[in-house]
Amino acid sequence: ADTGLPNQVEETLPIIDLVIDSWPIMVPLLVLSIVAVYIWVERYTAIQKASKLNPTFMPEIKAAVSKGNFEQALTICKQHNNPTSRMIHKGVSRLGRPLEDIATSIENVGKLEISNLEKNLSILATISGAAPMIGFLGTVVGMMTTFHQMAKGGNGGIKIDDLSSGIMYAMATTVAGLIVGIIAYLGYNILVSKVDKVVRDMEDKSLEFMDLLHQPAE
Repeated sequence: ADTGLPNQVEETLPIIDLVIDSWPIMVPLLVLSIVAVYIWVERYTAIQKASKLNPTFMPEIKAAVSKGNFEQALTICKQHNNPTSRMIHKGVSRLGRPLEDIATSIENVGKLEISNLEKNLSILATISGAAPMIGFLGTVVGMMTTFHQMAKGGNGGIKIDDLSSGIMYAMATTVAGLIVGIIAYLGYNILVSKVDKVVRDMEDKSLEFMDLLHQPAE
């Protein structure tokens, strides 16, 4: 009885050959994929941590500032290690100065925190665009090699099997590049959306703090 094992071997080996024959392109794509995964995991963890803010933080700050207990407010900020608490800490440390100076100092800290949140995201975006291009480069090189073999073979000097095999090798790099690029692109957009959410929360809390400072003047 035919077990079908020979056919399975024939279908599996070409895939291994594809990777081996196209290693000058596959190795850079593998490196890019590892870098993309590392950046995504590292940034996702950092952004998740930055997005967590105890719901009692702002009420505690309001109570301390309203009583004029600025030292307690600073202590509360230090107990919450996230971008929002560092912004409010800077604002509390500037209390007693003009409100414009306080707002400016909070804004400067906010810009720095946003820059830290977006660290390495540009690399992820670059990978999402560069990986498909590298794959296309491998395809072009592979096709050039195939056509060169056809030219050397002359009339009837090349078999259809050899031609299709060469084209398959060339297309393999495009597939690999697209896979890496799509994964990096999706990962980048997920991180950007999470950063935007953190930024909105930071803006809300900073406005809430500034409204608190305006209340006595009303």
